[in-house]
Amino acid sequence: MYPDRMALTTLKVPTELRDRIASEAQAQHVTIAGFLDQVIDEWEHRRRMESVGRAMRDNPPDADYWSEFAEFDAIGGGTDS
Repeated sequence: MYPDRMALTTLKVPTELRDRIASEAQAQHVTIAGFLDQVIDEWEHRRRMESVGRAMRDNPPDADYWSEFAEFDAIGGGTDS
């Protein structure tokens, strides 16, 4: 994930938070850096999905979209089989 010689830094967080992070990292069998990387990745993904949701609410699909969707679904485009 990270090059062997990557520069390191110190983050100052309350002891209780540090312990929570360390405990969860250990439970997931990853380093604290790996755990924080996962947390940030998930947060960024959630932020992107919220943006997509807002865009869809602001610009709902029209009849042409649903017609094309039905055609795609009818040929099995929306299934995993």
